[in-house]
Amino acid sequence: MPNWDEIYYDHEAIEFIDPEDLWVYDKLIVSKKLGYVCGPVGADVPYPGHYILRPTINFLGMGLGTKRVKLIKSTDHQSPGYFWSQEFQGRHLSIDYKYGKQQLAVEGEKYENSFTKWKKWSIIDAELRFPEILEGLKDKYPWFCCEFIDGKLIEVHARRNPDFIYGNKEFIPAWRDEEEVVLLGGGYRFIECQEVGGRIGAFIK
Repeated sequence: MPNWDEIYYDHEAIEFIDPEDLWVYDKLIVSKKLGYVCGPVGADVPYPGHYILRPTINFLGMGLGTKRVKLIKSTDHQSPGYFWSQEFQGRHLSIDYKYGKQQLAVEGEKYENSFTKWKKWSIIDAELRFPEILEGLKDKYPWFCCEFIDGKLIEVHARRNPDFIYGNKEFIPAWRDEEEVVLLGGGYRFIECQEVGGRIGAFIK
C-alpha cells in the first residue's frame, strides 16, 4: 500500500487509484455531477456567450490549455478532448482534506488575463465543506486537494498540495519567461520546483 502522505503529484497517485474512481480526474464528469452548464467539444452550447474551455483530463496541472472563448452554438471547431463550462468569477481556493477533514486552505492570485500563471499562493483562514460528491471516497483515499472558484468545485486531485510541504505560509512562483529571478528579501528562500508550464521554482516563507 502506498504512503499517501508522501504522494504529491497526480502521476504518482494514478498508480494506486481504482479505475472505477478515475472519474474524479475528469473535469467534465465532475462538472456534470455538480449540475454546471457544460459539455464536451462536439456538443452545442445552450446559448451564445463566453465559456471556459479546458482539457477534460490534465495530469500536468498548472491549468494548461485553459482559455476563455466566445461560443455561439457549435463547438466542433474546438480541440478534441476538451470541454466547455460556464464561467465562475471570484476567489480561487485550493483546499486539502484528509479523510474528509480540512487540513489546509490556500488562495491563489493569477496574473491578469492568464489561466496558468500565478503571482502568489497564501495560506488563509477559510473553511469549505468537503465536497458531497466525494463522500463515498473519503475513507478510500486519505488525501484530496480540491480547487474552488467562488466556492464552486472545479477540480479534484487525489493527493496533497505539494507547494506547502515546507512549513511555508506563502508560495511565490518564479517563471522561466521572466528576464531574471529577483531574490526577495524579508525571509524568503528559493526552492527548485519545475513544472511543464514554465515554472522554474518558487520563493517561500
